[in-house]
Amino acid sequence: MSQTDTPAPRIVIGVSGGTGSGKTTVVRAIVERIGADRLTFIQQDSYYRDWDDLPPAAREHRNFDHPDSLETELLIEHLKRLRAGQPIDMPVYDFRIHSRTSETRRVEPKPVILLEGILIFVEQPLRDLIDVKIFVDTDADLRFIRRLQRDMAERGRSMDSVIHQYLDTVRPMHLEFVEPSKRYADLIIPEGGFNTVALDVVAARIERMLGEQRMSDEG
Repeated sequence: MSQTDTPAPRIVIGVSGGTGSGKTTVVRAIVERIGADRLTFIQQDSYYRDWDDLPPAAREHRNFDHPDSLETELLIEHLKRLRAGQPIDMPVYDFRIHSRTSETRRVEPKPVILLEGILIFVEQPLRDLIDVKIFVDTDADLRFIRRLQRDMAERGRSMDSVIHQYLDTVRPMHLEFVEPSKRYADLIIPEGGFNTVALDVVAARIERMLGEQRMSDEG
């Protein structure tokens, strides 16, 4: 392909599932199998809307598990740019203050774009940009324990606040939006990153798509 030709669209892999389902473990396993040098990683969490105009106490009570809490239109625009071979400036979100920072992170396109998030299969315009959709399916009790451990260790949350948020918004939104979106998945992985057979199948599928893309470019 000459430098004047339009670059071939990148392959987009989406990894979804409930909070604490093991999506991050699956993402790491895919990166290990495909190689970080061929992969661009995007988290849907980076696209939470900026609540900087609200006082800190009000930010904590926003429903962060509803699709409206995310600036999906910006994520779609960025994903289209990456697919077209263009870099993006991705927002940086600070979960401790529930607001975006003033910084952005430059993200360069690579042959595989790996998108991770609990709500990435909910809205059709975003879903239509994803070539391979993976849903990580894990029992609710394990997901809650992992969420509790993560939010206390990494986000400075108290146990009471995590439990309150889980009962008030996380669980209801999971039942209303996340669980139903499983029907759009091409592959459902039980046991998350510990399911090596499923991960090998995913890696083989990605390699085959990359090979088909290379043949198309050369042709």
